[in-house]
Amino acid sequence: SRHHGQVQHPSPCCRPQHRRRIRLCARLPEIQLDLKNTDAHVQCRCRLATPRSPHCLGRTHPRYPRKPEKLRSRSDIEFAPTIKSSDLGLARDDTAGQLAYIKEHAMEIKQKMVDNGAVIFREFDLMKSQEGFVRFYEALGMKTCLDPLHSVSARPTVDGSKNSPVYEAVNKESRKNFFIGMHNEFVGTRAPRAAAFVCFKAAETGGEFLIADGRAIFRDLDPSLVEKLYSRNIRYSVMELPFFGWVDGLPEFIRPPVMGALKGIVSAAINSKVDFSVDLQWGEGGYDNVKMLQARAPSQPPILVHPVTGEPHWFCNVHSHSSKLRKDRESIYGAERFEDGASQINKSDMFYGDDGDISDEDLRHMDEVTMKNVQFVKMSEGDVVLLDNYKCMHGRNVFDGTRKHGVAWFEGWDGEEEMKEKAATRSEKLVAA
Repeated sequence: SRHHGQVQHPSPCCRPQHRRRIRLCARLPEIQLDLKNTDAHVQCRCRLATPRSPHCLGRTHPRYPRKPEKLRSRSDIEFAPTIKSSDLGLARDDTAGQLAYIKEHAMEIKQKMVDNGAVIFREFDLMKSQEGFVRFYEALGMKTCLDPLHSVSARPTVDGSKNSPVYEAVNKESRKNFFIGMHNEFVGTRAPRAAAFVCFKAAETGGEFLIADGRAIFRDLDPSLVEKLYSRNIRYSVMELPFFGWVDGLPEFIRPPVMGALKGIVSAAINSKVDFSVDLQWGEGGYDNVKMLQARAPSQPPILVHPVTGEPHWFCNVHSHSSKLRKDRESIYGAERFEDGASQINKSDMFYGDDGDISDEDLRHMDEVTMKNVQFVKMSEGDVVLLDNYKCMHGRNVFDGTRKHGVAWFEGWDGEEEMKEKAATRSEKLVAA
């Protein structure tokens, strides 16, 4: 069903009579960058509008400096610093001391997340349990939101409870040899502002959590490719329905009306489950070229300007969504194991916004630049990666054994507006300098 307002969603770790309000994750801002006659890595005229405030479209946002040199993708900022309990003078099992530290330094930690893309917590026994993990992010003042896939119920929760805000982070044994490419979490027009990934049990081998700085990827990409992608936009195929091979067995004169009717019925069913427009296109897929319907999301830009800092960054899931790149990885990790209907349906791909194909050469370049910037984070029980979902991409390595990682999504946090005001003040001073 479609959801546009707040929904009641109980916390699994609070008393039964206490209920917290958890909302859908926010809609993505619509960002426009002027790439003409400029280096693609040095942007100046930046305009922002959201679906909720269309009157802003076309205006230069006052928070973003107009001087090109002020919007460089910074290479001097540390990405994903680590906070260790032992470095704070706290024992690994001093959960009370750890919680007190989180509460006292909450704004400092959140500022690190925004400035540095992510913060890695190690040696914190506090987060070894789901209850402790919830206490951790509540102490930070993070505002939980529903999983972006909530409307289609595609992601299970860690404890199996329907009302839990802590979701599984792709731990299925059937998906262990599937390398999850780098991506920012979003579905259609909705994206969490931040996320916290926690390790409850590490895989015996592999299973590293992967992170990459979207600012660095944007900086390292070929400027001509960035301009081409931005000028044409990008578009994702989010679903394949390979169930229509029987249509080819129909008499030729019957096929067009049957295909039209099928497309209309399936389109209505899918669009009733999601709050963004899905366009269905007929195609052929699989090794036997079976007739299928492919669902494509609306076109969007591959670059966003950060809503707090004003930095441009890569926000494009080609590394995880491209069927070509996934197929290339099969030569390393083995073929994908589509063992159920949902796995067969959840196949993705990426195209230009006008539905044109992206060349293999350009896909290879994006893959190389992405992997150049990937950090493999081997997490132990209780470790957490708190990340800014706009700046920091994430993924997962293949693994053997049993892996139990979880994730909580956040629509924002206490003090976010204060951060924006301070960033605006700094930008104004930079422009005036």
